[in-house]
Amino acid sequence: MAEMRGFLRSDGRKGIRNVVVVAYLVECAHHVARRIVTLSDDMDVHLIGFPGCYPNSYAFQIMTKLCTHPNVGGVLLLSLGCESFNREALRQAVAASGRPVETLVIQQAGGTRATIEAGRAAVARLKAIAGQTPVVPMARHELVVGTICGGSDGTSGITANPAVGRCFDWLVEAGATCIFEETGELVGCERIMSDRAVTPELGAEIEACVQKAERYYTIMGFGSFAPGNAEGGLTTQEEKSMGAYSKSGSSPISGLIKPGDIPPTGGLYLMDVVPDGEPRFGFPNISDNAEIVELIASGSHVILFTTGRGSVVGSAISPVIKVCANPETYARLSEDMDVNAGRILEGKATLDEVGAEILDLVEAAAAGDRTASEALGHQEFILTYKSFEPVGPACLPTRGRAA
Repeated sequence: MAEMRGFLRSDGRKGIRNVVVVAYLVECAHHVARRIVTLSDDMDVHLIGFPGCYPNSYAFQIMTKLCTHPNVGGVLLLSLGCESFNREALRQAVAASGRPVETLVIQQAGGTRATIEAGRAAVARLKAIAGQTPVVPMARHELVVGTICGGSDGTSGITANPAVGRCFDWLVEAGATCIFEETGELVGCERIMSDRAVTPELGAEIEACVQKAERYYTIMGFGSFAPGNAEGGLTTQEEKSMGAYSKSGSSPISGLIKPGDIPPTGGLYLMDVVPDGEPRFGFPNISDNAEIVELIASGSHVILFTTGRGSVVGSAISPVIKVCANPETYARLSEDMDVNAGRILEGKATLDEVGAEILDLVEAAAAGDRTASEALGHQEFILTYKSFEPVGPACLPTRGRAA
C-alpha cells in the first residue's frame, strides 16, 4: 500500500485531497456555479453552497469551515449580488487561511454566460496555485474520520456498524480523531454513552444532548425512522439506536461537539446535530448528506458511510467510504460499495477482519486512492438553516480548551 501523504496548509493541518471549491452563496447563483464546475471537467473541482437568501450564523460558520478545510486548496465564491450572505467576511476568512480565493458577483459580471466564462478562468488560476501546495508524509494520528449510517436495515447493527466501531477503536488507539453523530438516532443509548465519557461532567452533557433530541422529535411528531428502515427489518427506534451506537466502538468518549467545531485533540467525539431551542427549521437533517456536510465541517478527512438498504451518495470535499451491511444489497450495488461487511453474516469474515479492511481503505484514501463514490463522480452536497449555541466547557478535553 502507498504511504499516506498530506497537502500541508498554512495552519499546519494536512489534507488528503487538494480540491478547488466553487461555492454559491444563494440559490440564485447555483446554476452558474454548477456550469462552472461541470465545464471544468475535473474531479478535483467541487460544488458547494448555501441556498438561503436570508442570514443564518450556522450556515456562515459551516461554509467558512468547509472553505478552509484541509482538503481544500482554493475557493471561488459566487454571489448573485443582493443576497444577505456576507461574502466579503467569507472571502477574508479564506484569504486569512492562506488559500487562494476569488469572488464573482453575477449582477456585476454581466450575467450568466459572462460569469461562467470568468468562473472557468478563475478556477484555472486557483488550480494552478493550489497545485503548488507542499505534499508531505502523513501519520495515522493526524487523521480525522467521521461516520454516518444511512439506509439502515436489520443487518446494519450486526455487521457494518460494529466493524466501523472496530476501525474507530484502532484509530483512536493510534491518536487519531474519530467523530460519530446522529444524536436523534441514539435515543435510549444516552446512559451507556455517559458511562463511557472521560468525565462525569461530560457524561451529563451527553445525556442532556440526547434528551434534547428526544424532546425535539416529540415536538416534531416523528423521529428519525424512515419507511426503508422498517422494510429492512428494524422494528423500533431503540433497535435502530443500538445499531447506530455500535459505530462508535468501545473507546472512551473524549468530547461533545456541534457542527463546525474542530476537535481540539485526538480521541472519540460525539457530534450533537439537533438544533438548540424550539424547533424552527423543521427536521434537523433532511438527508444523509446534510449530516455528512457537518462531519466534514468539523474537519473529517474521510467519511465512513454504512448502509444496509443501499445508498450511492458521496460528497464534496472529503471522500466517502461505503460499508455495505447486507450481502444481498452488496450483490446488487457492488459498484457503489467499497466494503462487503455482509460477509460477516455469511460466516466468511469476522468483525476484526472487516474492521481491518475498513482501516486499510481509510489509509488508501489518504494515500490518494479514489473511493467508489469518488470514481463514479458523486459529490452530493446540501446545507440548510439551523441554530446552535456553543458547547459548554465540560464538553471538551481540558488540554484542548481555549484559554
